[in-house]
Amino acid sequence: MHHYNTILSQMLKMFSRYEFQKAVFETKTEYHARGFSSWNHFVAMLFGQLSGQDSLRGIEAGLATQGANLYHAGIKPIHRSTLAYANKHRSHELFKKTFFWMLSKCEAIAPKHKFRFKNPLYSLDATVIDLCLSLYNWAKFRTTKGAVKLHMKLNHSGYLPAFAVITTGKVHETQVAPSIPLERGDVAIFDRGYTDLKWYKTLDDKGVYFVTRMKKNAYYQVAVRNDTSRHKNIYSDQIIQLKGFYSKQKFPDRLRRIRSKDPETGKIIVILTNNLVWSAATIAQIYKERWQIELFFKCIKQQLKVKSFVGTSKNALLSQLWVALITYLLLSYLKFKSKFAWSLYTLCSILPTNLFSRRNLWDWLNAPFHEKSKASPETSQLKFSFY
Repeated sequence: MHHYNTILSQMLKMFSRYEFQKAVFETKTEYHARGFSSWNHFVAMLFGQLSGQDSLRGIEAGLATQGANLYHAGIKPIHRSTLAYANKHRSHELFKKTFFWMLSKCEAIAPKHKFRFKNPLYSLDATVIDLCLSLYNWAKFRTTKGAVKLHMKLNHSGYLPAFAVITTGKVHETQVAPSIPLERGDVAIFDRGYTDLKWYKTLDDKGVYFVTRMKKNAYYQVAVRNDTSRHKNIYSDQIIQLKGFYSKQKFPDRLRRIRSKDPETGKIIVILTNNLVWSAATIAQIYKERWQIELFFKCIKQQLKVKSFVGTSKNALLSQLWVALITYLLLSYLKFKSKFAWSLYTLCSILPTNLFSRRNLWDWLNAPFHEKSKASPETSQLKFSFY
């Protein structure tokens, strides 16, 4: 009979302990540590995400009830006071480094985006996570509200979070956008909240294609009108030149303005891009694909613990958000490798009840629902012969 470690232990083996300890050394998270390892800290926070725990007491009790199964995970039961102290004082940079390591592992097996062009496709957006101002006074957002803002770059190959910046709620998207890495040939999609002509010019000079919405009060002159008769839902396709005094100084080159109708909602949107070559229908489909980042934010807010926090300090909150993003990557990795058509919603719903099951992880992922045996009860029992 085969002996298997728990599902949780097998999932933890996907993280390189060598790379993790290397990050521990670089971030000095175990400086003056007294028996509570950074690996124990990480696994406890990861367990909180995977099992749906939203309190230190829940994490402590959940691990304590499985004390005999923690050996193979390389951890010990913890006290919530120890975990609270680690969240407050141990740098979240360790989890940030672990996130980017796990990202590189996921990107190697992620499916490509659905478009025929080979250029990398990314969406940029930000979401606000509300906080109680009396508890998180360092994250003031409004007069009586606190908040942090998660700025995200989503890779449409596998819909993976490729880059993240976490700021207070007051920081506008245009302040963070220049720090988001984009390379020549990349296609970036974003909404009107990122309108900044100087940044557009920087992207254009770098060779990055951008697709966004055009502001209603934009002042421009039409230079060329392209034929749209072949496209069903494209009302106009124009090459334009910005005419405002400051606008023309910030972006003197030509842009493309496309009016497209969404066949599902009937809404007409005006798209602005610096790509003057691809078909108008392709540009419209690219902008429609931006909705995937909204679905990503919805997923992490509903399936992971990013709306209730186990610490009130800035470091504790950042630690929990980075571990939540690592959890998303881990679940995506399992989804990519599995033969079963998992959705992240189903995986997040079923996984908490199977974390400490002792069976082969991939057998469970590939065939999670077994059919009942068709044999009669008599044939499945041992038969004894008496002489």
